[in-house]
Amino acid sequence: MPGFVELDVRPILRAGGEPFEKIMQTINTLKPDQGLRLLATFKPVPLFHVLGSKGYTHQEKELGGGDWEVLFTPSGAPASNAATVGADANAKDNAAWPEPVQHLDNRDLDPPEPMVKILATTEAMAPGEVLSAYLCREPLFLFPELAKRGHSWRGGFEADGKTYKVLVRVGKPTGAAA
Repeated sequence: MPGFVELDVRPILRAGGEPFEKIMQTINTLKPDQGLRLLATFKPVPLFHVLGSKGYTHQEKELGGGDWEVLFTPSGAPASNAATVGADANAKDNAAWPEPVQHLDNRDLDPPEPMVKILATTEAMAPGEVLSAYLCREPLFLFPELAKRGHSWRGGFEADGKTYKVLVRVGKPTGAAA
């Protein structure tokens, strides 16, 4: 069993902050045989997918009072069907996507507003249409939500290194016939 580096993000969360960057910085400093012991004020379900795509399994335990402990353990290899930086598992085809019909600039919004705005916009779009959005960070919590709705995405940081551009191709509504 690997050793664990502890990261307590509860103070960040209680202060209204976003700990994702700190979590990823910590993950990037781990040695191959180390795991992460994360303490949070909620069960961080979107993080399970994100770190699973980086080769980590997880075990979660409720500590009481709304606090959670999650042990992320290296499994040796990234999950083969998980989202990779830049595209999701639904974006298997390499065909050209149509030009976006909707454009959003969410760089000045605080989380979770960018995700809410993107999801609301996709609800009003037809299958196959593409939305482009600018964000001030990689929207990792958005990706599982897009997957649940059958949407595909591609994205990455622009040349400035601060702006993340995501393209979302709207999929068929859940339960729609093929």
